[in-house]
Formats: sequence, C-alpha cells, structure tokens
Amino acid sequence: MTNTETGHTLSKPTDWQSTAMSRRVQARYVRERIFKVFGLLAILTGATFLFVLLFNIVSDGMGGFYQARIKLEVSFDPDVLGDPSVLNEEDFERSVYQANMTQLILGALQRQFPDVRTSSDLRRLVRLVSRGARWQLRHMALKNPDLVGTTRAVDLLASDDIDQVIKGNINIDVPESDRRVKDKELGWLTRLQDAGLVSKKFHHLFLTSGDSREPELAGIWGAVMGSALTLLVTLVIAFPIGVMSAIYLEEFAPQNRLTDLIEININNLAAVPSIVFGLLGLAVFLNVVGLPRSAPIVGGVTLALMTLPTIIIASRAAIKAVPPSIRDAARGLGASPMQVVFHHVLPVAMPGILTGTIIGMAQALGETAPLLMIGMVAFIVDIPNSINDAATVLPVQIYLWAESPERAFVEKTSAAIMVLMFFLICMNGVAIWLRQRFEKNW
Repeated sequence: MTNTETGHTLSKPTDWQSTAMSRRVQARYVRERIFKVFGLLAILTGATFLFVLLFNIVSDGMGGFYQARIKLEVSFDPDVLGDPSVLNEEDFERSVYQANMTQLILGALQRQFPDVRTSSDLRRLVRLVSRGARWQLRHMALKNPDLVGTTRAVDLLASDDIDQVIKGNINIDVPESDRRVKDKELGWLTRLQDAGLVSKKFHHLFLTSGDSREPELAGIWGAVMGSALTLLVTLVIAFPIGVMSAIYLEEFAPQNRLTDLIEININNLAAVPSIVFGLLGLAVFLNVVGLPRSAPIVGGVTLALMTLPTIIIASRAAIKAVPPSIRDAARGLGASPMQVVFHHVLPVAMPGILTGTIIGMAQALGETAPLLMIGMVAFIVDIPNSINDAATVLPVQIYLWAESPERAFVEKTSAAIMVLMFFLICMNGVAIWLRQRFEKNW
C-alpha cells in the first residue's frame, strides 16, 4: 500500500483479532508465567536453604544455653576449708583457695554411692561432675563463710560428657569402646536420674564468663566485650573521617582528575577482600607502629580502614539526595558554604549517613579474616577492660570453638552464632528504624 502524496509505502494495519496475533499473545503470556514460576522457585529455594540453616543453628545452639546439673549433699568441712571463726578474713580466703575441693565433691558422691570403693572407680565417679564445680563451691564458701561446718544440697555442674549424654547428643547404644562415657558411669548417672538428682537449668555462665578449655565453663562475655571495644574504636575513627570525606568530596572538592581518581579508589576499596586489610594491619600497625597484638585498638583501627569506604559511599549518597532547593534557600538568606553544609544539608542527610554507618559497623562485627591476621585468634580467658587488653571477638570465638574436638563445643558454637545473629539483626533493625523514622520525601 503506497501513499499517493509522499510516495512512501505504508505498512498493513495490524489485525489484532487474527489467529497469528492470538498465538503470539498467548505465547507471550506463557513466557511471562514461566518467568514468574522460575522467580518463585528461586525465592522458595533461597528461603528453604535459609530455613534449613537457621533450623540447624537453633536446634544445635539451644542446648548451649542449658547445662546439666547434679544435686549433691555437700559437707563444707572446716578441716578442708578452714574455720572462719578462728581465721581472719584474709587467712580464710587464702585457706579456701588452697583447699582441696575435690575432697568435698568426692565425699558427697560417696554418700550417694557407698558401694564405690576402688581408686579407679572413685576417679571415674568424680568425672561425673565438672571441674567447674570446684570453683562453684569455692565461690559459695567465700561469699558465705557461715556455710562452713554445714551440709547443703548444691546443684553442681555436670561434666561435658555427662551433659551431652543427658541431652541425647552421645549415642549410648554403641559399644563401650567407641564412646567416652563408660558403662559404669552410665549406671551411676541412671541411679542419679532415678533419684531425681539430675536436672537441666539455664546456664548463666555461658553469657557471663570468658573462654575456657572446659566446654561447660566456656562463655561468650569476653568475646562480647572484645567486640564492643573493637567496634567502639572502629566507630570513633571511621565515622568522623568517613563523614568529613563525604562532605568534602560532595560539596567542596573541585571536579578534576585528582578527585575522579579518589572516587575510583574509594569504590575499589569497598570491593577489596577483607583479608587484605588484615595484612595491612599486620604490616603497619603491629610491625611498624607497634600497637599491642590481639588488642581491640589494633582490631578497631584495622576494621576502621575496611569500613571507611562503605561509610563514605553511603554518606555521599545521603548528601547527594538532599534537594538543591535547600542549599539555594540557605544561600539566599546569606549563609556561608560551611553554614549551608553543617546547618542545613548535614542534618537532613544524617538519617541516611547513620543508616550507612550502622550497616558498615554490622559488617565489621561479622568480620573474621582481618582479625585473624592481627592475632585476635589467641585463647583469651580474662574479660578485657580496655582497648589495650588482650581480647577476642565473637566471630573469632566461633571459629575457635568450631575447631575444638569436644562434642559439647558444637552447641556452644551454634549458640554463639545465635548471639552474633541477634546483634546483627538488632543493628540492621536500628538502621531500618532510623531510615523510616527520619527519612523525608521531597
């Protein structure tokens, strides 16, 4: 068909009711449905893997918050502990620390099992109770000297093997040679259970103590404090430097090759593997500057370098999102460039800046590789009190427990992961709340 005025060939009008067009439309609808099905399958697959992961962590980790205990009648013998009515406070404290607490525990067990006589059986019998029970009794005697000379029912910590048997994590149906808990110990445990002397209670030591070689005594408070001190150093260094850098690059820096090069390097640093920052911390802060090894200060400085690009990029995006009309209005009222930025632009951009900072800090909280490079993988028992004390952090603590051979550390590892996930969820929740609470739509 040809237009007589222009001489151009006109296309034939589309017949939307034709069979060919109907087939094409149907085929398009089929492709759309297939795409939706694949998208739904992808979401369901990801959600399934996430559910399985969380289920395994929670199912393994819940046992870490509970510990088996054995109730025994303990006689606080003054011949063993010392007589507080005769000794002064200092001498009594020294006597308690030097006392053989195993003798008290063994006496309580022998009253429960008078038929156990041989030395080998007595050693096995004592192994029903954790080594931490000695510390438990010592703490009770020091806290209340009036206990000396009396007999009290005390819930003593069970050993890690007995605890795992009670929780069903050790298969007692296998031959005796293939398990650590022997038949005699199982028989004694059964007698204690029949007498109602075995229970599972919330294990507060897991949340209030430091690391230990004994699983039933190991806790995460040392790692939590190490993480808190490390993140404090990271925040103090990275936040002001990152925000000031973003303000300069976005509001004051001239557009030239130098600033372009800086922006490219910032974006590239955000994608650098975290272990590279660990190598930098090892080479500079430990070997050159001489900061204390395995301390929150060196960990915080290293993580600050890793977090800086994230904070700068997020802060620049928040500042750029501020409408130009706010700047123009401030300039129109006679505000200086510094006043425009700090009195008008920065307060409006602060919710986005804080959101990016919290996300960067959450990323730093979950990092392990850079801290391994600077020595924060050491076995630390004491709770750190300053940024110069030796410390570890939650991800590294999880790594250490995952490498331990004892079965009881499996649930400790999962429980520590649950605590770490709780902190990460809280930090991300705060970031979402800040964005929704203070963000303005222009």
